[in-house]
Amino acid sequence: MPPRRRSAKGKRAVPPGPGRGCASLDALPDEVLHHVLSFLPAQEAVRTCVLARRWRHLWRSASGLRISSGGENEAASMVELREFVDHLFLLRGGSPLDACHFSLLDIDDDDDDTRRINLWIRHVLMCRVGVLSLNISWHSGCWTTRFYLDDLPLVSGHLKRLELSRLHLNGSIVDFSSCPVLEVLEIKECDIFDLDRIASQSLKCLSIGGNCEFSHSHRIHVYAPNLVSLWLEVFYGRAPVLGRMPSLVEGVVKIDANDGDFCDNADSGNCEDEHCPCCYGIPGDTDCVLLHGLSEAQSLVLMSEIEMFIFRRDLKCCPTFTKLKTLSLDEYWCVPADFSALTCILEHSPVLEKLTLQLFCKVHIDFNFSNITCRFQPVIEPV
Repeated sequence: MPPRRRSAKGKRAVPPGPGRGCASLDALPDEVLHHVLSFLPAQEAVRTCVLARRWRHLWRSASGLRISSGGENEAASMVELREFVDHLFLLRGGSPLDACHFSLLDIDDDDDDTRRINLWIRHVLMCRVGVLSLNISWHSGCWTTRFYLDDLPLVSGHLKRLELSRLHLNGSIVDFSSCPVLEVLEIKECDIFDLDRIASQSLKCLSIGGNCEFSHSHRIHVYAPNLVSLWLEVFYGRAPVLGRMPSLVEGVVKIDANDGDFCDNADSGNCEDEHCPCCYGIPGDTDCVLLHGLSEAQSLVLMSEIEMFIFRRDLKCCPTFTKLKTLSLDEYWCVPADFSALTCILEHSPVLEKLTLQLFCKVHIDFNFSNITCRFQPVIEPV
């Protein structure tokens, strides 16, 4: 084996390293490092101040914050978290934020901490945050309870995306008249039974799911005239009233709430008992709850529980789906003994190009706001 070549001075060549043609983290501009720090938990991002003199203050201008409790390298208690976050916001000042994520789970219920967390949220909004994610729950005795947000509207001219999880929502928090650029709203596992309406002129993507609890005594109205994508699941309570959505491209609606919209005497909203609140109206009710708002969609996936109560009630005054080209329905739209629901919606879909029927099989749906992908097993049988 031939001997290794040595340098002119008889020494082995040194492999390239920092400063010798190899990229280094320190070679990156501050703006890139601020973005990198935004992917770390806030506690870890702050700890980078000991790496080198240049890193001493980089964390103060990180473009994102991830504030959480309970996990490894996170605050072990609300007392520790409160001290850390108070100092964090004090030292950051008003540095702008692209995104902020709060994940505070199973914290002991305390009125002072409730007020403190609400103040943190207001401070983040003042930092011109573009994406705000709130996933907060209290631990009270043996129970995990929803966190109550302040009964005040959100005010931000920069907020574009809002994600709400495990919260109790009030009417003011979903008044988005002071959020003129909000485009994406995700609500998951929240108590929303105190709401009267969800309204936004700017909203383009709306997702409500994950076992949210709707009201049993009245219907929530959804007013989002510029909506492009809709994902709606109703498992508890009554289906909401959907307002007109002329720009709707795609929508998924799954109604599986047997304890909300139902009638013991009829499954189509015509039990002929004028005092029946399910068939003849409750506060906030309309003749057509869901289908009127969906009538200008280009693509729809409609799924229901076996009685299909709210859909059948809507079909009594079925609108015309003037733009609908793709329609997917589950098995309850085409039971062998009664094809009236399927017949009705097809008669009112004059430009329909593709119909998919999912016949008595398990369903898995992957949904995002750019497209809808449905994977049915076994294979869907198109008609």
